Amino acid sequence: MKQLVIMILIAALAGCGVETASTAVTAAAIKKKEMEEGQKTMEQTKQKIDAAMQQTQQRAEKDSER
Repeated sequence: MKQLVIMILIAALAGCGVETASTAVTAAAIKKKEMEEGQKTMEQTKQKIDAAMQQTQQRAEKDSER
């Protein structure tokens, strides 16, 4: 009987470990997605800044030609 109780306790504790590991994997996947979205946003922002700088340079060149 004592061994049965010990086995049940071990099984219950192992189940908690699996749940914790599953939660950690889910959290890691969410963080990875957030990071990828952040990188995408950063690249889009960089492209917008580059385009604005090109427009500014073109305007400056047109003004200097006058």
